[in-house]
Amino acid sequence: MRINKYLAECGVASRRACDTLIREGKVLVNGKRANLGDDVSEKDMVVVNGTEVAHKLSHSYFLMNKPKGYVCTVKDDKDRKTVMELLPEGAGRVYPIGRLDYDTEGMLLFTDDGDLAFRLTHPKNEIPKTYLVRIEGVIGDNELNRLRSGVELDGKRTNKAKVKVIETDKKFTKLHVTINEGKNRQVRRMFECVGKQVDFLKRIRIGDLGLGSLPRGKVRKLTQDEIYYLMNL
Repeated sequence: MRINKYLAECGVASRRACDTLIREGKVLVNGKRANLGDDVSEKDMVVVNGTEVAHKLSHSYFLMNKPKGYVCTVKDDKDRKTVMELLPEGAGRVYPIGRLDYDTEGMLLFTDDGDLAFRLTHPKNEIPKTYLVRIEGVIGDNELNRLRSGVELDGKRTNKAKVKVIETDKKFTKLHVTINEGKNRQVRRMFECVGKQVDFLKRIRIGDLGLGSLPRGKVRKLTQDEIYYLMNL
């Protein structure tokens, strides 16, 4: 395996950043300075900045643009379609990180890496997630400020949210909403608290990682740089 890929899979840095470490002479293989293009194996001793690194087991990471009408479970007792049906053959035993509602579409990650799944879903990490929201009618400054300041759900006030109107007319309003927690149906319920009905909801970003041009219902593998970004989010 090429040295930069090996280091990236060890969680040292992205491949590009690993190339820089190699050029700077900060990587040793079996006591000798590594060069770009070197191959290494599990039998080699690899040291970065004086610390030995160990190769991790290989994991799989996928990004899906989830369509409406699918549930985020492996099996559904109501016999509804599940997101697992959209994964490509050979994806392995990967599972969705978090959930999107049946009627919500957009960005959904899959992996068999339990550490990353825990990192992205544990409330203490407050990972920001951004949604495209469409509501009926218009929304006033008072309602926007309530959403930004936090509303009460299940007897507890939600964290502050970023809410930005991006398009509006008398019939509908589109907004970008960023939250850093994941209560059940949170975005829809937040708008219900201010008397507004959400008729379209799509997750478009986790942190700064977005869907890009991935078509609805399609899946792709995450790049090494994207994996590294999520691991350090």
